[in-house]
Formats: sequence, C-alpha cells, structure tokens
Amino acid sequence: MSEPSALRQVPVFFDRKRCGVLSEIETGFEFVYESGWLADAKAQPISLTMPLRAEPYESRVLFPFFLGLLPEGWLLDVSLAKLKLSADDTFGVLAALCRDC
Repeated sequence: MSEPSALRQVPVFFDRKRCGVLSEIETGFEFVYESGWLADAKAQPISLTMPLRAEPYESRVLFPFFLGLLPEGWLLDVSLAKLKLSADDTFGVLAALCRDC
C-alpha cells in the first residue's frame, strides 16, 4: 500500500521546536510526529488525544486539537472576510490563522 500523497502541508511546532507535520491528503488529514521530536527525551505530545508515536494519525475530518485552535463566531467571520477564505476550507483557514499558535 502506498503512502498518501499530501495536497498541502504545514509544520507543527511545540515550544518553538518543530515537532511534526499536518497534511491534507486525498482521504482527509494526516499528522505525523518528526523522528527527531520522538527521539528527544523531553518530547511531549501536542494533545492527550494524540500521544507520541511514529505511525501517522489519519482522519477524514480535521483533528479536534487543530480545530480548537481556530477562532469562532464573529472573529472567524471577520478573519475569513479579511483573508478572503472559505469557512469550508478548514485546512487553509488553520494554515492562515494559526501560523503563530
């Protein structure tokens, strides 16, 4: 079985260190921890729902941890209008609004 091909990717940081990569793939989304992060004795998971492991996490919908980083209500509406983004593009919204999260 071949590995999924990423449509879009964003690096994920924990305490200013790159810990993984979030990808939009044909079947949904994938998050994988960086091997260097996993080898670090001080490494922590980004979420209790995504413990450290070498295998990728895959989901048909964006992982709740990442959805929780997005603004809601009027703040989301203003952000979408200013950046000319669609609320249906959750990956694009996350990439644009959470660069410094």
